[in-house]
Amino acid sequence: MKKFIITAVIGCLLTVSVFAQETQNPTQASTIKSGTDNQPTLFQLLTYYYNIKDALVKSSVSSAVANASEFARIAKGIDPNVVSKDKLEALLKDAEQILKSKDIGKQREYFAQFSTNMYALAKEQKLSDVPVYQQYCPMKKASWLSSSMAIKNPYYGSAMLTCGEVQETIN
Repeated sequence: MKKFIITAVIGCLLTVSVFAQETQNPTQASTIKSGTDNQPTLFQLLTYYYNIKDALVKSSVSSAVANASEFARIAKGIDPNVVSKDKLEALLKDAEQILKSKDIGKQREYFAQFSTNMYALAKEQKLSDVPVYQQYCPMKKASWLSSSMAIKNPYYGSAMLTCGEVQETIN
């Protein structure tokens, strides 16, 4: 119950933070979140990446597949003037490996490279108005990105849910 309350409070704080940032700088927020002319946005890519991570945390193969499919759809529509063709192709390859696999272990293996490529994009481009946390699992020797400082390990799911640490905050 205590974890649920803490999670709910953190979720509320993140929502208030996003709303406050959008209110302070609506032009920047709308560029990140909605793009122009209904173009897919980097924020949408990040959102589907987080959804894939959350699916792996829950060990949900079908949810990982569905979200990887949406990630790929959005990535195909990103303007190559915003993100280089090479970076987009690498991210597409990673997402397609996850969506083609029906094995949670394989999906988690592919997610490690996917996370490396998303980290490179997050360092190069502003993906969100709120911080992006790079987290690291010493057992897997792999990182992932999260919208929360709370550790929810996608590589081991419930077996080692809180194994890891925040390594970097990307603003």
